[in-house]
Parts: sequence; C-alpha cells; structure tokens
Amino acid sequence: MKKISSLRLLETIGLICLFLMLISLAIAITINFRPLYIWDVSHLNILEQTDVSKEQLLHNYHLLLDFLNKPWVTELSLPDFPMSQAGAGHFYDVKKLFLLDYAILFITVIPSFLFLRHLKKTKRFFKLYQPFQWGMILPVVFGVIMLMGFDRFFVTFHELFFTNDDWLFDPVTDPIINVLPETFFMHCFVLFFLLIEVFFLLFFLLGKRQVSTKKIASN
Repeated sequence: MKKISSLRLLETIGLICLFLMLISLAIAITINFRPLYIWDVSHLNILEQTDVSKEQLLHNYHLLLDFLNKPWVTELSLPDFPMSQAGAGHFYDVKKLFLLDYAILFITVIPSFLFLRHLKKTKRFFKLYQPFQWGMILPVVFGVIMLMGFDRFFVTFHELFFTNDDWLFDPVTDPIINVLPETFFMHCFVLFFLLIEVFFLLFFLLGKRQVSTKKIASN
C-alpha cells in the first residue's frame, strides 16, 4: 500500500512538472517568435506610427528582446526610442517574468523526461489521457474569453502579474508603445494558446492510443 501511494505521489509530481514544462515552453517559443512581430509590422501598418525605418524598428525590437531574455544584459538602451523611468521599470518587471519562465522550464525538463521514461518503461502512458483531455479545455476557454473582450483580458492580465501601473505607457514619454500595439499582444496570446493546445493534444493522443490498446486487449 505504501509503495502504491509513493508511486502515485511521484507520478503526480511528474505530471505537474510535465504540465509546467509544456506551458513554460509555449511561453518561451511565443516571446521569442520574432517572425510574428515582423509580420505584424506590415499587417498592422506599424511603420505609420513611427518615423523610423523598418530596419531601425526591427533593430530596436531585437535589442529589446535581448534585454528581456539575457540575464547578463542589465541595461535597456533603445537608440531610436527614448524611455521614461516608469517605462524602463516596466520592462525590468517583464524581464523578471521572462527569466522566471526560463527557470521553470529548466527546472522541470529533467523531471518531465524521467516521468515520461517511467511511463514508457511501465507501459502507463494511459495515465496522460484524462489529465490532458481536461487540459485541452482550458486553452479553448481562455481563448474564447480573450477574443470576446481582449481589452478587459489584457488589463486583467497586467493587474494579475504586475504590482504597479508602469505598464500604462504614455506615448509622449515612451514612444515605444506606438510600435507595440495591443493587437500584436493579442496575436502573441493566440499563438501561445495554439501552442498549448497542440502540446496537450499530442500527449492526449499518446495516452489515448494506449487506452485504446488496453481496451482491445481486454476484449
């Protein structure tokens, strides 16, 4: 009985690590998917909101991502976009969230791998079926809520993850906000939810295949 309880505990921890790894991986891919911004520059006519060229804009965007992604880059300096103290403060807060995401991804990769290896060895992939079946519902629910009112969703997101109002940029003092329109962030969320749905679907199908095999064997 004690052995079974320990196994369930370890599998629960493994499942949690797997979920966290997939979510943090989806976030990491989304925030680094530069082609999305390049596409939005044209699709959203972002260049109409600034005097810089496309090459200058993308150079500044890459510098911003370098600052947000790299722990050793401690100074935010965008040559074509002056920034207020509050604006810079917000990006420092965003950087902390980026690094937290990478930390979660790094911490959960090995436990997730060991968990999946355990499931393969013991032929227990069916344990993934129900959790990921339920998990696939959440991206759809949040996606629908987001699309029904992205303004409210966007504000709520910032209220949950930030403890100040530095994210309320003034275009006069922080012109960077003119080239980071809200619609771009909506596209980022859409990409994130799609990635999560695909990741969850893959593990759901992996579990379902073994569930189906077990049913056939029992018959």
